[in-house]
Amino acid sequence: MVATAATSAFFSAGSLPSDSGSKPSSAKLGASSLDVSNTKSKSRGLQVKANAQAPHKINGTSVGFSSAMEAVKTEEETSSPPPRTFINQLPDWSMLLAAITTIFLAAEKQWMMLDWKPKRPDVLMDPFGFGRIVQDGLVFRQNFSIRSYEIGADRTASIETLMNHLQETALNHAKSAGLLGDGFGSTPEMCKRNLIWVVTRMHLLVDRYPTWGDVVQVDTWVSSSGKNGMRRDWLLRDCNTGEVLTRASSVWVMMNKQTRRLSKMPDEVRTEIGPYFADIPPVIEEDGRKLSKLDDNTAQYIRTGLTPRWSDLDVNQHVNNVKYIGWILESAPLSILESHELSSMVLEYRRECVRDSMVQSLTAVSGADVGDLMDAGHVECQHLLRLEDGAEVVRGRTEWRPKHAKNFGKLGQVPAESA
Repeated sequence: MVATAATSAFFSAGSLPSDSGSKPSSAKLGASSLDVSNTKSKSRGLQVKANAQAPHKINGTSVGFSSAMEAVKTEEETSSPPPRTFINQLPDWSMLLAAITTIFLAAEKQWMMLDWKPKRPDVLMDPFGFGRIVQDGLVFRQNFSIRSYEIGADRTASIETLMNHLQETALNHAKSAGLLGDGFGSTPEMCKRNLIWVVTRMHLLVDRYPTWGDVVQVDTWVSSSGKNGMRRDWLLRDCNTGEVLTRASSVWVMMNKQTRRLSKMPDEVRTEIGPYFADIPPVIEEDGRKLSKLDDNTAQYIRTGLTPRWSDLDVNQHVNNVKYIGWILESAPLSILESHELSSMVLEYRRECVRDSMVQSLTAVSGADVGDLMDAGHVECQHLLRLEDGAEVVRGRTEWRPKHAKNFGKLGQVPAESA
């Protein structure tokens, strides 16, 4: 007799009736018997409901109830946990990634909230953006870190480095105030009239030069200077101690970019920049001494053949005013450069230099014997930059003081480390 058309049975893996030890007859179960003891050990408390109908043949092959039960046993085996291997013991990478991301975002938030003021002067930090407006919106402040490529043989920042930092704060001041047009430092009203700023006078006092890794703070502001000029002042301090290192004051006027002639200040421009003028006295008292004009007979040192490089030109297509300082020092005697440092400088800019200009640098030393400058005290020099045709470009006067003991006495001599 074949198995019944449908067989339903519940197999409990937890316990069996007391009379379950007797084997069922083959007539009730079909062609094969069911080993309940094996099922109990594999099901692990899971109840399995089996609805099996034993067909006589499938695709011409005789089958019985054992085939159906083998399918049930296969299902039970697949439902049990897989064996522990190296692969399935690895961590959940998605959770690990989420944890790392959370830590990173938290660290970034704390990083942005840090006080950027260096806690130790010997730690090189670069805590700088583009500066900020302070003191009722009239003063602009920006920090700079002295880089290794900005120092000279004395291990201190060069005078050109300080001047570049001053100029950078001036431009960023105009930018932060919303007064920067398409030109180099020109306001929107100046751009409409093809006007640019040019410096006519610069007075600089250096009390101490910063060194590599020092952080300096530069404050700058503008004031009115006569009817057509603008005065810009700077204070450069040590960011850690507040010590004033450099003071500078300058006068600027407008020049027509096309005609290259000086121009009066239009009322529209005065209205534009007037609200930013500060009623602050100059940081340096004006030096009323007249600058001497040198010639071939009065100059003791002359350097010729100075020409602008392409990198010396700014966006207004003339030589940047800082470059003139380097040309002035080209004719300074080497004995002064070795034994003294620049403490004061007054420059009067009289003419611009363009790409094809040929410049000569003249220097005369006063107040010391030219043959014994190494042991001289304070030294004063007169300077002149001129074109080959004799036209004056810059007149200047520099003052020099003996270098401090901690600096080089001569090039190549490194001071001993202090105890």
